[in-house]
Parts: sequence; structure tokens; C-alpha cells
Amino acid sequence: MNISFDQASADAVQARLDALAKPPGSLARLESLAVWLAGCQGSSRPRADRARVLVFAGDHGVAAAQRVSPYPPAVTVAMVQTFAMGNAAVAVLSRQAGAELEIVDVGVAGLPRLPAPAQGIRFVDAKVAPGTVDLSEGPAMSVEQCHAARQAGREAAERAHADGVVVLALGEMGIGNTTPAAAVSARLLGRPAAELVGPGTGLDALGVAHKAAVVQRALDRGGPETPWEALADLGGFELVALAGCMERAAELRIPVLLDGFIVGAAALAAVRARPELRPFLLAATASAEPGHRAVCDALDLGPALLDWGLRLGEASGAAACLPLLRSACALVDEMGTLEEVLALAAAP
Repeated sequence: MNISFDQASADAVQARLDALAKPPGSLARLESLAVWLAGCQGSSRPRADRARVLVFAGDHGVAAAQRVSPYPPAVTVAMVQTFAMGNAAVAVLSRQAGAELEIVDVGVAGLPRLPAPAQGIRFVDAKVAPGTVDLSEGPAMSVEQCHAARQAGREAAERAHADGVVVLALGEMGIGNTTPAAAVSARLLGRPAAELVGPGTGLDALGVAHKAAVVQRALDRGGPETPWEALADLGGFELVALAGCMERAAELRIPVLLDGFIVGAAALAAVRARPELRPFLLAATASAEPGHRAVCDALDLGPALLDWGLRLGEASGAAACLPLLRSACALVDEMGTLEEVLALAAAP
């Protein structure tokens, strides 16, 4: 399906912003947000009133086998349960932003049957397998599993569109998933592991060195360099689903906020596969992970909306940015023009 950014709508909103009762460009990034939304949505009246936060979750064989995280893989299950209960950071921030939260299990190992999620939260079982295999020893998943995870992401975007959602904020959950994110990014960028691997959820210097060695071992075994094949070889089910979701969201004219390094790595693969979807993506946060800067530079995403050193993941930073989008739309809809202000001043 065709993907195209509507420059005419973007130009129309820019013209309206320039006519408002303020110095041209004085609202800076709030103005650029409105212009971006207009181009993505194909409308001279951009909207951000119906937003959804999507969190894709999966486990990783490399985390269990190579201890690349200070936390055990079982934490993935516990966090997904916490998301569903509405007690996690992303659940709180989604509520504060007036956004729906959908959690999609594409590969969590050992997840028990969950009770009914809290109000405003949806849980979707789209499990491909109970986690990937150890990517340092061989392909993380089969081609068939990659296709299934990609389809799960596309279907999440389709659900959002069917529900009238106009903005998506994407995030992830999976203990150890900065390792596959670094591996995929290194493969696609042609960079050594040591340049992209960081502490993740709190590794010390020795832990980071070990993690870099694990990623480099995966790179050294060779493998495909095309985007979807690289995701299958080195990625995780949630990374693949994220890329699939971005792809389908752009086809449906839904703008996407990207949260952090893991989502950024998925975006790198998605854009390498379909460059035309790049204008539909916006970096919400600048992660503390060194690989994120490399990914953002490669995608030419520019400065993130928030550069606060956030590193939680979960779409927490993307969710926190949603009110900014609403403010940008309100300016377009509710501000008066300079012409109107001058006419009022001249009235007897």
C-alpha cells in the first residue's frame, strides 16, 4: 500500500500558524508538531485527541543464556502483569495523557492467564513463541516467526485505526532487549558492537563489556543485512512487531511517536525496508543508550522532544509527550489570527 506524507496539508497548517496573533515561528516546536501531524494525517486540522500507547512485549534467549541484563527474564512477566493492573509507569503516564494503553504479548515466556485489565487498558495475546533463542549462537527466530510477529504489529495498527485512533506512541518490554536492539542496529549501520552497546537497565563497566562481546559474537557469525532478515537473525519478536506496526500505521496515515533505543532500532529496520514511512516517525525521547544517538542520526530524526536522559522504556517517554501534540493542535484550532486582533483593536 502507498505511503505518502501530505505536504499540501502541512503547508496549509504552516500558513495558518504564520497568520496567528504572534511573531512568526515564536512557538517553535509546538508549531512544527502541528505541521507534522497535518502532513501525516492529510488534514489542515490536525488532531491528537484520540491517542493510543502500544507496548509490545517479548522475551529473549540471549538474556537467559548470556546474562546480558542485571535482571532475570522472569521480570518481563511481572512487568506485563503490572502494566495490565495499571500500576506501571506507562500506565500512569497514559492515564495522565488521556490515552488508551494496549499491551501486545508477542513472545513472553511463562505468562499466566491475566485477570481482566484495569480500565482503559487492553491486553492482546499475539504470542509467536515463548521467547527467541540465543542470537549469539544462531538466528533469533525463523523466517516464519518473523512474519508472524510483523503481522501482529500490523494488526495492532489496524485495530487502532478501526477504533478511531489518530496518534500512536510505541514502546516495548523485554528483559535484555537492548542487546538485540544493539545487534540489529550494528548490522544495519555496519558498526562494531562496542560503539552501540550501553548499560541498559544498569550494567556496570564489566557487564557492558561482556554484553558488547556477546553482540559482537552474533555479528561475527555473519548473516543477512536486509532489514527484515536482519530482524529475524538478530532481533526480538517485539522489535519485529514494532517495525510492522510502524509500517502499517504509515499506510493508514497514523503518526508515530518513538520511545527510546529499542523502538528506534525497530524504526531503523522499518525505514531501511520502506524509506517512505520515515516522515511519519518522530523521536519522543533521547535515550541514554549510546546506540540510540547513532540510530537517530542515521534516520535524521533531529532533536527528540524530550532530552531528559530517560531510559525506562515501556513507551513512558512517548506517552509523556502526547499532551504536547494536543497543545499543538489546540493552537491551530483556537488561536485568533493577527488580522482578527487588529480588526478588534480598530473597532470603535
